[in-house]
Formats: sequence, C-alpha cells, structure tokens
Amino acid sequence: MQTNTTPTEIILSVQNLTVSFDGFKALDGLDFAMADGELRFVIGPNGAGKTTLLDVVTGKTRPQQGAVTFNGGLNVLRTPEHQLVQKGIGRKFQTPTIFGSLTVFENLEAAAGFNDGIVRVFGRVSADDRAKIEQTLELIGLHGRAHVRAGILAHGEKQWLEIGMLLVQEPRLLLLDEPVAGMTRQERNRTGELLQAIAQRCSVLVVEHDMEFMRSFATTVSVLHMGKLLCQGSVQTVQNDPRVIEVYLGRSHQQH
Repeated sequence: MQTNTTPTEIILSVQNLTVSFDGFKALDGLDFAMADGELRFVIGPNGAGKTTLLDVVTGKTRPQQGAVTFNGGLNVLRTPEHQLVQKGIGRKFQTPTIFGSLTVFENLEAAAGFNDGIVRVFGRVSADDRAKIEQTLELIGLHGRAHVRAGILAHGEKQWLEIGMLLVQEPRLLLLDEPVAGMTRQERNRTGELLQAIAQRCSVLVVEHDMEFMRSFATTVSVLHMGKLLCQGSVQTVQNDPRVIEVYLGRSHQQH
C-alpha cells in the first residue's frame, strides 16, 4: 500500500458548490478543502448537506454550480463515476455491501480486481495481490477470519471487511458515511483506531453523527449547516463555538 509523502498538499478542494433538489439547496455555495494524509470528520444536523457532498465527490450527483478538484488537478465534475474510483476515490456507504457467500479472503480478492476492470473471485491470485490482501487482513483485524464466510461475520466485522475491500484498491481518498452506526462500544473504538491507522496511508473523510466517537478520534472537524460550512477546527474549537451549540450540539444534547 502506498504512503503519502507530501501530507501538506490539498487532496480535495470544493469551491462554491451548489446543489438544488426541487428548489431546496442541499449545498449552498459550499467551500471545503482537506489535506493529503488527513483524517477529517464532517458533522451537522440532518439536511446539512453531508451525504450530498459525498455524492458530488463520487460523481453520483451533478451540482448546479461550483468546482471540485481531486489530487491536484482532476476535475471531478467532468469525470465519470467509475473513473473516479480508478483515480483513487473510494466510498463506503452506511450498509455494508459484501459478498456474504464468499469468504473474507475471497471478498478481498474480488475487490483487488476492481481497478483492473475484472472481478476475480476464484482465479489465481498474483503475489502482489496476495501480499496486499494479507496486509489488509492484518490492518482490519480479520486475519484469523480469512476463511470464514462473510455472511456470518458480526456487524462490526462486516464493516471492517468492506473498508478492507476499498483499501486493497489503494485509494488516495476514502469517504465513509457513518461507519460506526449500529456498532457496540468496543467495535466503535476498534473502528476509530482503524481509521487513524488508515490515515497514515491515505486521506479519510468521515461523515458521522456519533458525537462521542467524534470526540474520541477526530482531529479536525468541519460542521455543515444548511448546505454551508458553519465552523471548522479542532474538536474543542467546534464544541465551544456558540453557532455549533445552537444548531447541532445543543439540539443533540436536548434530545439525549
């Protein structure tokens, strides 16, 4: 797996991004950027535009205006979805999408062939791919479960397997939408440690609602509200911002 050598470079730049659905502005002139090698958390109330941002970056949604640049020059808005994956943008949705009838190893083997345009499931594994898969199994903590059918894994293990399936494709930017939803406390902690380890290899953008998880593992947090960037900074900076307390944290505390 690759290691970033220039962590100060901008891996993702979003400028004046606007997305409207039937008159509702999901994103409203959003400006957002993150550095190469960064673990960034994005939070905000429902309807803030978090998932829409991921949809635009992965080519699923086309904005009405704005610019999105990846890895120093790729125009995301003019690049087809499958090419964005090949260029290094990987995305994990909330519900794990794995092959339940295949083993953990076979899932990773299949994923390793995606960037080549071939799905290899039972073919011969190259030495490079085998080494990549073994390394990924260690990283996601499933080496001892390599030959277990994925369908019988615990919820957290399925989430880690799907993250591993993205990692074997060697992304430059990994987008994760609520990766700890439905997890036990132990699974959440293990996932946080995993994300910190992954950030040593590629940039990671996490959309999250679990505030305790965010406080434990985030370094830089971006808060979206009504399609705009409301606040950005350290966990402490964000938690103490009166605007954030009003629109998100305060409301969350009142609910709990």
